Amino acid sequence: MTLTFEEKLEKYAELIVHVGLNIQPGQRLVIRRAPHEAAPLVHLIAASAYKAGARFVDVWWRDEALELTRFKHAPRDSFAEYPTWQSDGLLQAVKRGDAILSFSVDDPDLLKDQDPKLVSLALRTRAKYMLPATNYIMRDAINWLVVAMPTPAWATKIFPDCPLEEGITALWETIFRMCRLDQADPIAAWQKHIQELQDRSAYLNNKQYAALKYTGPGTDFILGLPKGHIWKGAQSVSEAGVTFTANLPTEEVFTLPHKDQADGVVTASRPLNHEGMLIENFSLTFDKGRVVDARAERGEATLKEIIATDEGAARLGEVALVPYASPISQSGLLFYNTLFDENAASHLALGRAYRFTLQGGTTMSEEEFAVAGGNYSLKHVDFMIGSAHTDVDGITSDGKLEPVMRKGEWAFEV
Repeated sequence: MTLTFEEKLEKYAELIVHVGLNIQPGQRLVIRRAPHEAAPLVHLIAASAYKAGARFVDVWWRDEALELTRFKHAPRDSFAEYPTWQSDGLLQAVKRGDAILSFSVDDPDLLKDQDPKLVSLALRTRAKYMLPATNYIMRDAINWLVVAMPTPAWATKIFPDCPLEEGITALWETIFRMCRLDQADPIAAWQKHIQELQDRSAYLNNKQYAALKYTGPGTDFILGLPKGHIWKGAQSVSEAGVTFTANLPTEEVFTLPHKDQADGVVTASRPLNHEGMLIENFSLTFDKGRVVDARAERGEATLKEIIATDEGAARLGEVALVPYASPISQSGLLFYNTLFDENAASHLALGRAYRFTLQGGTTMSEEEFAVAGGNYSLKHVDFMIGSAHTDVDGITSDGKLEPVMRKGEWAFEV
């Protein structure tokens, strides 16, 4: 039976509430950074959340046009200011145990003509004010989720040769397919997929490799892993014991690298859209964990501004493995959106590490976490390095190499 668009949208809302967030009876839900175009979906999410027992659904809308207007016309000395009601409100929400849903929807070219230093200042200011709340999210204190939906600018970027309405329809259908909503029982399909990712994580956790070696086009790189690192896949558990899936879609298994043990060169396999600034065809050179050279054909100034945010932004906080055969990769599309592109290819992240990817990490002080190898930063920026030509080896504690990925695909069975 062919479902109508409205029926698919309702299933998407149910997936978000039940598989992504796993809303609990009596829990509040905050929906952040929702574009105005998301109103029909937000209404369905709210209805599904209330049916699941949510006590209150609070929506914080976002307007990209107003953001661009600020960069065009606001006083240049005003970009270190921030609406503290947002940061204070989010902190109150996570302390209260609310579920947090965030939309990842950016016009990839929104700020292309703006001063990278000014953009960096605005982003750094937001990150600073949001830091207390972000600390809760980065340690999985609450159940949280990131999702996406089409907007005219994003659809036009992905499907530039299509009339606008056709492009939006095509992007919706792609998102539905990537989220397994085209299957007869999407919930069962997700349960099977989650189990496979958890099995992959269990295999790697059992191995406890000392490091990973990457070989591929423009990439010759060794990345150390700290003792007690924990590979994660798909599902997490909040401090209240709620099981949730933080990204829809998701195809990765991930952990934290050792912040002081990254050496060699990595070349990006996909563009990076960072808050409306596009970075393309770039490479990073690492020495003893730190970026010592950064080059890009487009957006190099933006890339260097990211790295200069603070000391930790020049080091790595996440390593993730994604097979080239993932549905997102096989779509053949560049999404210019990290939520999708990071699930099309193995990737790394500059900046902060997730505390829950290290044994005992959620209860460590910042100093203890750093000594153990964990990275701290205002930033967490994923960038893709995997492809059909990428090999990954695990390096054992005694220096032996074992295949983990070959030509972008898993090299072990679970």
